[in-house]
Amino acid sequence: MAGIAGIKRKGENELVNKMLEKIAFRGKVGKRILETEVATIGVVWPQSQKDFAFNSTEKIFVQDTAGNGHLAKAEINNGNLILERDELGIAPLYFGRTKENALCFASEVKSLLHATTDINEMPPGHRLSDNQLTKYFQLEKQKESNEHSDQIAISLRKLLEQSIAERIKSDTFGSWLSGGLDSSTIASIARPFVKTLHTFSAGLKNASDLAFAKEVANHIGSVHHEVIVEFNEMISKLPEVIYHLESFDALLIRSSIINYIAAKAASDYVPEIFSGEGGDELFAGYEYIKSIPQNSIADELIDITGRLHNTAFQRVDRCASAHSTVPHVIFADPKVFNFALSIPAKYKLSNGVEKWILRQAVKDALPSSVLNRTKAKFWEGAGVYELISDYASKKVTDKDLSTERILPNGWNLSSKEELLYYRIFKEHFGEASNYDWMGRTKGTSK
Repeated sequence: MAGIAGIKRKGENELVNKMLEKIAFRGKVGKRILETEVATIGVVWPQSQKDFAFNSTEKIFVQDTAGNGHLAKAEINNGNLILERDELGIAPLYFGRTKENALCFASEVKSLLHATTDINEMPPGHRLSDNQLTKYFQLEKQKESNEHSDQIAISLRKLLEQSIAERIKSDTFGSWLSGGLDSSTIASIARPFVKTLHTFSAGLKNASDLAFAKEVANHIGSVHHEVIVEFNEMISKLPEVIYHLESFDALLIRSSIINYIAAKAASDYVPEIFSGEGGDELFAGYEYIKSIPQNSIADELIDITGRLHNTAFQRVDRCASAHSTVPHVIFADPKVFNFALSIPAKYKLSNGVEKWILRQAVKDALPSSVLNRTKAKFWEGAGVYELISDYASKKVTDKDLSTERILPNGWNLSSKEELLYYRIFKEHFGEASNYDWMGRTKGTSK
């Protein structure tokens, strides 16, 4: 995705250029810096994105946008610098103030650090204007649909098709494909809308995801690319992954390593890629939800969907953008997620079957083995967990964890694995007393 950066101060072309250089991988095709009497703002963009910088007597702005529901924008209007982020936080955006109190912003923390150490995440669905942070969107429960499940499934399928079709502007497109229900759903629906669909999966040898992904690819007729990953390659990629991810959250990094390698493979073939992220949160895909009373499921899904912006959606953004690729998160399209939130919980978790209504919507599009596949965490299906955990135990002693687990900001590292990641994170970004801008997986101690 594109990268944006800037500061509310004129004559700062050199600073903004340095900020953009730190995220140049987000857009290797174009770069533009705009300057007014009150601000200097800039943008880099990749091959498939256009109209990122606009300059006229009426409006000056830079933005990262890719379809409905994906937006990070900075606009200069009547001497005011206005920042805005999309409803669910697909596009990243951070802001802060310099020692001289000048507002600055960037798509990634590494870029913003060139201007300030005051790092704040722009919350999803918010706008910053005239020093006032206001919420323009609230993620909340919708009125439950009273339609029959068959009609709900038909409507859901149509919305997914519309969202996918709107994003395809060329004969060739890509789709990450783990072989799970969500990514398989998106790939199978996308296939009829594009002449050539490239699908990409990665994992350790004999990982279950690889076999399921290959089965889906054969079923839908995609050009499939399978990347067999060696464990040593995973370990060697850790510093790179953590640098781009800007996190030390154990579950997030664990799920990002294979995704990052698959994203690199995809960038050799396609400039844009579909992701199935968000399906578990919207359609009750996690095992623990089965233990929640049905009348509490909707609230839980709202909660975990609202946490995606700096966890799973961040993984999608950073893995793709590190390779100048634009990801499209179909389940995060406002038309799709608002409809999903109106579907009764009894159709999401039915007779112990998670994501039942989504399965009904695509029952004609997938092989039965995948349609009925139970949830496997990405890092489990790719064959990662035990190897990473064992490696961390060899690198971090019990004494290390005991003495290093409490961070300067008071956070409590949850495991040897997370301490291993934190050490690498510190090498890139140093140690800070404030990580409020960083997301952590629900349930992680702080």
